[in-house]
Amino acid sequence: MPRKRDPEGRMPLGEHLRELRARLLKSLFAIFVASAVSFAFFDRIWAILRRPYCEVHQTHALQTASGCGTLVFESVFDPILWHVKVAVIAGLVLASPIWLYQLWAFVTPGLHSNERRYALQFVGTAVPLFLGGATLAYFVMAKGLQVLLHFAPAGTVSLISIDHYLSYAFAMLLMFGLSFDIPLLVVLLNRIGVLSYRRLAKSRRVSYFLVFVFSAIATPSGDPFTMLALGIPLVVLLEIATQIARVHDARKERAFAASPYAGLSDDEPSPLDLPTG
Repeated sequence: MPRKRDPEGRMPLGEHLRELRARLLKSLFAIFVASAVSFAFFDRIWAILRRPYCEVHQTHALQTASGCGTLVFESVFDPILWHVKVAVIAGLVLASPIWLYQLWAFVTPGLHSNERRYALQFVGTAVPLFLGGATLAYFVMAKGLQVLLHFAPAGTVSLISIDHYLSYAFAMLLMFGLSFDIPLLVVLLNRIGVLSYRRLAKSRRVSYFLVFVFSAIATPSGDPFTMLALGIPLVVLLEIATQIARVHDARKERAFAASPYAGLSDDEPSPLDLPTG
């Protein structure tokens, strides 16, 4: 017989760990299925992932007969590994609605019942933000590579391995996608009363500075263009989250002002409507 959940979200540590394991297994299974489907479309997905690299080499007039720069490999086992990596990258993106929901489902037991109604809002917003960040990363990759290769001395030719390029693409897509969900976490913390608008407004300058520090560290290439390409949208999204928090807190204050407990001090007992007779 399945055990009922505590309405306040309390559970023993062992059960909490089992819950984490179950959510991880569901997420990994979803990514595995999406990756298996993507494996069958390797040529199309690889052509899309390779396009930023091709644009860089076309800009530098290094195109070959196929119209794209050459990516090299050293091991005979590399080609099958490329198929797996490309499939995992595509599977991670395709399965993002499921593993983002599992992330939320793991958090909700610790929330009160009136706070769990944000589940659909969270998933419905987190997925477009993740995909938007991954899409931005895709278009930024070509410019980031161009900036990095610009420092190569004259008379040299780049021989980038496919393994290195796929690692770069994977890190860019994942980091941009997850970073775009950070402002949503700020909104969630404000909704459940952990982070107020006053605190966000007071630390706005520090937060924006930390955003660019985070962007400089998180971007795999480390070039200024990629850092700004991640930092500026994050600042905009964080400001939007701050304004959403402002509206939410203002509504909560108006609702509290209209309640019969608004005029009570912190140490004054609230009146109780006890039944008479």
